[in-house]
Amino acid sequence: MKKFILSAAVLVVAGLATVKANNLNTNMHTVAIVAQADSVQKSPIKLEALPDPVKTVLSSDVFKTWVPSTAFAVTAGTTQYYEVDVKKGTETKALKFDKDGKIIQ
Repeated sequence: MKKFILSAAVLVVAGLATVKANNLNTNMHTVAIVAQADSVQKSPIKLEALPDPVKTVLSSDVFKTWVPSTAFAVTAGTTQYYEVDVKKGTETKALKFDKDGKIIQ
């Protein structure tokens, strides 16, 4: 009989501990994690379709050793720019220009 009462007491204590732990979890604050979708749209364009100011900068002395390979019209939110991939030997770079040919970061 002692074993039965002792077993019942252990079960009651374990049950109360479980209920108390569940109550603690439901009272905790919930943290919401929100991820924004990337709103950048990148469309390939022909090198010949780049604005004249961008073509002028690419043909200047600063970039004359770099060969343009691909170009993209990029829209990021309300910002629009052109991204031009250039190569010099094995080195490659992605240059970003506004419509007036100014390099942007």
